[in-house]
Amino acid sequence: MYQPQHAYFETEVLQAEPLKLVQLLYNGAIEAVQKARIYVRQGQIRPRSEQITKAMDILTELATSVDRERGGELATNLVELYDYMQRQLQAANFQQIEEPLAEVEKLLSTMAEAWNQIAPEPAGAGLNMAAYAGSSDDGGYSPRSFVY
Repeated sequence: MYQPQHAYFETEVLQAEPLKLVQLLYNGAIEAVQKARIYVRQGQIRPRSEQITKAMDILTELATSVDRERGGELATNLVELYDYMQRQLQAANFQQIEEPLAEVEKLLSTMAEAWNQIAPEPAGAGLNMAAYAGSSDDGGYSPRSFVY
């Protein structure tokens, strides 16, 4: 089924600079974790698991995009942080608890804030990720053509 917000999102991703892609990924991960927290509180297993999986997929994308050769110790630390967040997400999913999700949300928000300092968005610009992240029919899109 055609949904205009998906076309808009895909266009924005395909035209985005690498820093903007990172911002989009962080925003998507944060929103997925926020939704997962709601689903944990409501006892909704399937949507909780779907949102946690989405956040884990985004963290995998971020980790595989890190240029470890040029990034040195900072890149290694960043990949280790992504790995830690993925383990926390797994714990939240398996144990059906919110605390690890809250920690991951805080870490992601801190990281997103740092990326926003590097590449601030003009006022009023950007994508409404809520419209996209709310859909379970995302076609499995995963950008893999950038390295930061």
